[in-house]
Amino acid sequence: MGNAFGNKKHDALTLVPECNTSKFMGTWFVIHVKPTIFEVGASHAVEKYSEKSPGCIDIDFQYRSGGKDKSLPQKGWVQPRHNGALWKVSPLWPIKMPYSIIGLASDYSHCVIGYPNRAYFWVMARNPIMDESTYQQILRDLKEKHGYDLEGSFKVNQDWSDREYALKRGLVEETESHSSSASQ
Repeated sequence: MGNAFGNKKHDALTLVPECNTSKFMGTWFVIHVKPTIFEVGASHAVEKYSEKSPGCIDIDFQYRSGGKDKSLPQKGWVQPRHNGALWKVSPLWPIKMPYSIIGLASDYSHCVIGYPNRAYFWVMARNPIMDESTYQQILRDLKEKHGYDLEGSFKVNQDWSDREYALKRGLVEETESHSSSASQ
């Protein structure tokens, strides 16, 4: 895991040209992560975004760790002058961390969130399974385009074959067509 306050200098992350905040809202499955302390060893990580008011986002982050379901509600604020591609996110008051959208499919089916010093990243998708070639290209881009070291990162278990668990988490619809192949 990286150090959020590391001193190593990096070039600025290349943000996507634009992110339509309204299209970004909804459910995102965390496919691959270079984790924060909360996410080490996490599985079934899902983030749900909802816009409370223009530029103010509620983030419901839920995951499983140590056999227990956990939740880390967060707040996000879209930063001006970056076409929706740069936010600040607060996992705990008074901390506000940069949330840089560095990859985004044109149909908003997947995205990549980066952190300026490369300590963390999140690859997310609207479904629990991502096309393997897309997934591999994203990992290559993280290394080659954005200067990430993938050491310490991992593919998040998104096996939703337990329908009762998916129902408990309110994710039956999102996981139904993917449960048979989710344990890849």
